[in-house]
Amino acid sequence: MTKQTMDDELGTAEKMLDGFETGYFATRLKNRDQWRCLNDFSSRVVFLDIETTGLSLRSPITMIGIFDGTRVHSLIRGMGLTRSNLEAILDKAGMIVTYNGASFDLPVIESQFPGVIPEIPHVDLRYPLRRLGYAGGLKRIEADLDIERDKRVAYMTGENAVYLWRLWEKHGKRNALDLLVEYNTEDCRNLKTLAEHVYKSLKRQTFDAVAGRWKG
Repeated sequence: MTKQTMDDELGTAEKMLDGFETGYFATRLKNRDQWRCLNDFSSRVVFLDIETTGLSLRSPITMIGIFDGTRVHSLIRGMGLTRSNLEAILDKAGMIVTYNGASFDLPVIESQFPGVIPEIPHVDLRYPLRRLGYAGGLKRIEADLDIERDKRVAYMTGENAVYLWRLWEKHGKRNALDLLVEYNTEDCRNLKTLAEHVYKSLKRQTFDAVAGRWKG
């Protein structure tokens, strides 16, 4: 690639950045580097987490939680979980953040609502957190980083979430549904805290690496 080509590419990227054309960066940046967009597109990042009846990609979605930085939109099966509602929220998004979403949340949504996921940057926090030395499930990493949950859902697991849904679906237990919503809401909100940690840590790590090369 010539210097002129690189200069032209940088100029285009700057225009796209100024215009919040986030889809441009979804194709220009490698998956491992899309965390770099978190700060510039912070006003349009959504944090997404789903609940299902099982671990299969074909397991019916029971709930999709989407935190837009201001409120959590809880789309529940039979109570607002529709293509039109999903599109109304996601069409305004400039970037999506999940945990394990690349292999589960987004493929499951795509299988049940084909084409609803926009072509925008996506950060699956599982991978940048692993680069920072954190391993295991979302709850374990939250504990490692001293991120607390409400006591009502602090020790809940995905299996508990399935059980709560069944209590609601089969027996109409409203308190079970409310607890499931609270559990999902905590997941979505904590993704924002984790994303901020990832951005600051990887940015510092990147600058330190560059500084080290200059000194060397």
